[in-house]
Formats: sequence, structure tokens, C-alpha cells
Amino acid sequence: MNDLRKESVIWTEIDEGSCDQRIDNYLCKLLKGVPKSHIYRILRSGEVRVNKKRVDQTYRMQLGDLVRIPPVRVAEASPKKYVVAAEFPILYEDDALLVVDKPAGVAVHGGSGVSFGVIEQLRSARPDAKFLELVHRLDRETSGVLLLAKKRSALTGLHEQMREGKTDKRYLCLVLGQWKNAIQHVRLPLHKMVNDEGEKRVTVREDGQTAHTVFALQRAWADFSLLEAQLKTGRTHQIRVHLAHLTFPIAGDDKYGDFSRNKEIARPRLNGQGLKRMFLHAHAIAFTHPITQEPLRLMAALPKELQKFIDQLDGAVTKSNQH
Repeated sequence: MNDLRKESVIWTEIDEGSCDQRIDNYLCKLLKGVPKSHIYRILRSGEVRVNKKRVDQTYRMQLGDLVRIPPVRVAEASPKKYVVAAEFPILYEDDALLVVDKPAGVAVHGGSGVSFGVIEQLRSARPDAKFLELVHRLDRETSGVLLLAKKRSALTGLHEQMREGKTDKRYLCLVLGQWKNAIQHVRLPLHKMVNDEGEKRVTVREDGQTAHTVFALQRAWADFSLLEAQLKTGRTHQIRVHLAHLTFPIAGDDKYGDFSRNKEIARPRLNGQGLKRMFLHAHAIAFTHPITQEPLRLMAALPKELQKFIDQLDGAVTKSNQH
């Protein structure tokens, strides 16, 4: 990789997309290929100036700030990977927020064997968007409500609400077995680890992070129960691991589920189809709009393949009653 010398000083004006960002993070993103140690050195030496004044690395930039960046060596840019542009069903959009209904099987971002995800595809579809970032994440096999921010102020505002427990995220999940309680609070600490195959796993362990889920029974059949899960904390795989630990694994969960039952329910049923994905859907989220302060509650209907499986369970009950 060749070094390219930027021979002249760079002057850049801060727009809404970079407003409220720390200057060290801004420079790391702008000067890709420059070692972080060098970025901190030019900040300490005063070679970087904001509105002609020295700043330290913690300075948060304001709209209209004029930033002076000295000549630096940057690594030659690698050829960009091709990303298929895609839009997703929009549940809500304004100048600050974009809320989409993510399909199952699509990662929210690239990495760990996935070349690109929802965020990269949306950026590719919206080349003029100055700022577009994920507010939170969903597992690849989970469908439903996904929040993205179109302004940094919206991103930081929503993250603050999430930290303070002021958002309300709810999921629908179909579990194996007959759930007994109408409402059940589950508080089991979760520990993240990597197994011998290099795969990330989460397990219930006493020294793990606090995790709290509230489950509400919605429907029940002979072998299945439909639950609404309300997240009080947002740990990795929280709903899946809590349910598996209680011996009510999510139908179709290929990581923590009942693998023999998953194979069984994936087979096409009489006059119907099998369940070929995990039955976990982010169906509702409530929060305060970070700019307008308006209360919002957004919902995503069950995907067709999940609704069809519910309809088949209802159909099987109807038939057995007729006999």
C-alpha cells in the first residue's frame, strides 16, 4: 500500500452530519489510513485548529466550525467493495429519523463473514445522505422494527433514552411448550464468550451482565406459545438465551433452540408450509422523538411466513375440534 502525501493544508467546515462529534473521532474517520497516534500528536501539537484556536481531543464540534488540518500521510484508498443498493419497507421517516421493517436473513451491518448489511445497502441507495447510522441492532434472523438516525443529534438523543431505559422495545416470539404465566419477569445474568469454533455464544452465568426481560403470554396451543417479550435491558441474544434457559426455546432458533424439533417444524405441513426461520420479530418500539419531543410508537406487522404458521396452528386446532 503506497503512502500519498497531502501536500497542502485541508480546510473543512462542519455540517450537521458531523455536529456534536468529538474531533479525534472525526479526524480518524476523515484521515483513513493515518495511525491514531499521529492524529493525537497533531492535536497535541496544535497543528489542528478549530476557528483558528487550539483544541484537545475531547472537543465536540459545532455546526459551522472551520477546521484546519495540516499536511499528513494517508494510506492509498483500497478499492471499494460493491454494495447492492437497497431500500427497505419504511415505517417512519423525517429529517432526523428513518425507521424500517428489516426482513429476516439480512444482517444489519457487514462483518464476520457478511460483506454488507442493511446500513451499507441504505447508504448505497442514498448517496446524498450526509449522515446515516444504526441506532440499535437486530440479529440477522430477527425481522422487524429497526431505527436509524439521519442526524448525529438524533443518534445521541436516542442512545441517551436507551441508556436511561426510556425506550420500550417489544418482540413477538413463538416458543416450544406450554407457557404458564400471563406475565413473567425474567432476571438472569448473561455472559458472552467465544466457543472452540470461534463462534460467539451467550450463556446464563452468575458473573454475567444484568439482563431483564418481561414476557406476556399472547396465545397458546398444545405444543407452542406465542409470547410478547419486553426488553428492560438490551443484551446480545437476551430473549433467545433467557427462553432457552427456561426450557422454552424459540421455534426455529438454530443457535440456542431444540434442533430436532426445528427440523420437524420446518417440514411442510398438510395444506401448508413449515417454519424455516426463527420465530422472533421486533414488532413495536416506543420512544420520544429526539428532536421534536413527540411521543412515537411504531409497529411492524408479523411477516407473512410467520403469520401463515400461526394460521396453520389455528387450523390444526379447528380440525381436531371438528373430529
